Amino acid sequence: MYSLRVRLFSHLQKLPVSYFDKNPVGRVMTRVTNDIEVLNEMFTAGVITIFGDLLMLAGIVVVLLYVNYKLALVTFSVMPALIVITMVFRGRLRASYRETRKKTAKLNSFLQENITGMKIVQLFSRENDKHGDFKQITGEYKDAFFRTITTYSLFFPVMELMSSLAIAIIIYHGGGKVIQQTLTMGALVAFIEYLRKFFIPIRDLTEKYNILQSAMASAERIYNLLDTPEEGDAPKAKALERRLNGDIEFKNVWFAYDGDNYVLKDISFKINAGERVAFVGATGAGKTSIINLLSAFYKIQKGSILIDGRDIYSYRQDDVRRNMGIALQDVFIFSGSVRENIALNNKDVSSEELMRAAKSAYADEFIMKLPNKYDETVGERGAVLSAGQKQLLSFARVLVYDPPVLILDEATSTVDPHTEYLIEKATKKLMAGRTSIIIAHRLSTIKDVDNIFVFHKGRIVERGCHSELYEQKGIYYKLYELQYKNFMK
Repeated sequence: MYSLRVRLFSHLQKLPVSYFDKNPVGRVMTRVTNDIEVLNEMFTAGVITIFGDLLMLAGIVVVLLYVNYKLALVTFSVMPALIVITMVFRGRLRASYRETRKKTAKLNSFLQENITGMKIVQLFSRENDKHGDFKQITGEYKDAFFRTITTYSLFFPVMELMSSLAIAIIIYHGGGKVIQQTLTMGALVAFIEYLRKFFIPIRDLTEKYNILQSAMASAERIYNLLDTPEEGDAPKAKALERRLNGDIEFKNVWFAYDGDNYVLKDISFKINAGERVAFVGATGAGKTSIINLLSAFYKIQKGSILIDGRDIYSYRQDDVRRNMGIALQDVFIFSGSVRENIALNNKDVSSEELMRAAKSAYADEFIMKLPNKYDETVGERGAVLSAGQKQLLSFARVLVYDPPVLILDEATSTVDPHTEYLIEKATKKLMAGRTSIIIAHRLSTIKDVDNIFVFHKGRIVERGCHSELYEQKGIYYKLYELQYKNFMK
């Protein structure tokens, strides 16, 4: 169980991001926890008994054939019916347990989502509605489990009936032999006793059948997950032996998350090493998709992406990501200390490097005010930190790894003026000497970049510096004027 759980988690870490787009966290957690526990129950409560019963069954079959092979063959006449009944119930039980495991996953997903979003639930007073939803999902789980128990409750008495039928056949057939004096009464009684013992392991196996079918349903789900192809490097991908310069080029790139629903359409641009550029546009225009492609999270359908003149897929994915520093607007903070969140538990990062990065990102100011400073526990998802503090930690995290390519999501939209000032100073330090890409929502923050790309419905419709785009009076002009007027109001 230990090995299987470790192997499953290792496999999960190597799956493509698209897998997690389609599978909620609760469902994945069910595979690693509940499904493996069901297998554990089979091994601890079922397997040894099953082997013992099978050995006893084989021994009794030999004894029955030795005592009276003719009566034994008569007894075995019920075996085809037993096999057919077992096959029928196996299919129903397996289907019932599959449905039960699905409902368990749905229940876990609901719990994980709502406990994580408890602030929103309480803020909007949705407790009663969520309670109703939980009752419905739990009711579906109860109904699925009840169908399983109902199927099993029919299976056990049918097997008992077959046992009684076999004894009745022996009494009828053997009784005739006793009357004809071709069989002694003692031999018949002994045979019936052996026959009773013959059905004892069958009854035990029937009881364990419930556990076995549950385990088989869980095993199917576990191995379906293990059979999901891992995210792999291209066959000709080579290890990177040096640090990337940071030249990036998109050539006629088409990309869709699903089918032919393209979110990027014929995208072409070039960013020279050390250049600072910004992506602007409405929500859903394709800006974040560019970042996902540069991080090698997805593969394009058409065109090519070049980094330092080489196709991005000719590099190993780990090497590409190691050269990308990404600070997103929604910063993910792990449970643990401030130190662990900056270094991400990398033992190669020294305390001096970590503190230097925190000072450069202006995170040291608030860290030193914490009771335990760098060893302060931040709680789940950084519960004790503000949005601005999380953002400064993410900058320190990037600086520790010193990547040649920097990708920044707009980071100042939800912070106070002082933290915004610190973030802007940290941003300038981050961008120094690096190829920098900024996803900009507030256009006033990107006036000084070298180039701005305006996205609209998956295409680049305008490009140039701030003054050039403003003079064109196109989409960028309208966006800027709209923000400026709202600011003035």
